[in-house]
Amino acid sequence: MTLQRQVGFWIGGLAVLALSLYVLRGILLPFIAGLALAYFLDPIVSRLEGIKVPRVAGALAVIGTFVVIFIVLTVVIVPILANQLTSFVARLPSYVVQLQALATEQNREWLQRVLGDRLPDVSRSVADIVTQSTGWIAGFVQQSLWTGGATFIYIFGLFIITPVVAFYLLKDWPRMMEKIDSWLPLQHRETILGLMREMNVAMAGFVRGQATVCFVLMVYYGMALSGAGLNFGLLIGLGTGFLSFIPYVGSITGLTLAVGVAIVQFWPQWTMVFVILAIFGIGIFFESYVLYPNLVGESVGLHPVWLMFALFSFGALFGFAGLMLAVPLAASLGVLTRFAIRQYLASPLFTGVARPRPHEGPGRPEM
Repeated sequence: MTLQRQVGFWIGGLAVLALSLYVLRGILLPFIAGLALAYFLDPIVSRLEGIKVPRVAGALAVIGTFVVIFIVLTVVIVPILANQLTSFVARLPSYVVQLQALATEQNREWLQRVLGDRLPDVSRSVADIVTQSTGWIAGFVQQSLWTGGATFIYIFGLFIITPVVAFYLLKDWPRMMEKIDSWLPLQHRETILGLMREMNVAMAGFVRGQATVCFVLMVYYGMALSGAGLNFGLLIGLGTGFLSFIPYVGSITGLTLAVGVAIVQFWPQWTMVFVILAIFGIGIFFESYVLYPNLVGESVGLHPVWLMFALFSFGALFGFAGLMLAVPLAASLGVLTRFAIRQYLASPLFTGVARPRPHEGPGRPEM
């Protein structure tokens, strides 16, 4: 098979895969979530198998433990978060109005010099935008998240199907990997296996490492902000840790929300505002210099900008399932791109030196 036909074959395969994902995007989420859960928990099951625990029993124990912990956390935390989210959305306009009032009162002379007679109009425009945005958010929360039989069935199916899919994948994981390896073209098997190992390192380093970072930050910010007495501290803290899946995005978002709420809640006591700032300062330092270097490392090769682009693009194309596929696909594309660049740098197209053909020697002496 010529090079052109090989490239056409793989491009066609990728196109069919992308089209299948797009067509089936409405039902893929439980299966993708099960695959992600199995990939995340496979090292634990493999370690249990290494100490002579049958793989089926190990997979069942790990999945069972995960389901029990998830149910307990859901029963305990979800009602609290739902109440805090509803209250936060309802009180958001008043928070913004109070912040705006504090800003204009403290800097009225300076703003008056800058904006002149337009200051009242600007204030009203900001208030209108905030009110409309809050109304849209409130409608989305009430209609899209908490109502609708289809949504309930979808979520119920997600919680039931995902653990089952994860269990079967964990049980058969080694055999599946061996079967996939046996399908690889013999001529390029070592190259493909090398790329797959590199992809696995990238995905494992980010998915498993970053998920651990997010969990630790969720616990830290949730407990610290709640302990400081901040309104909606648990909601903001857990949201900050969750959004830390994209490095520094969660910290910046959480810091903005927490400081805004703290100013309105504790004004004019600046001490508590500085306490909130200190909590985020410690969290950002811990994330940057302890958690991220030790749990994620530098071998991932996923730049935050590339990660955000992947999340937005795959999410727009494939919905929530695309969000779950974004990281592994972005990591895989990054590995393939680096491989293509290495091949290009070693090719005559870059060096300008043609490679000798197999039957040609280094040169023949002239007769």
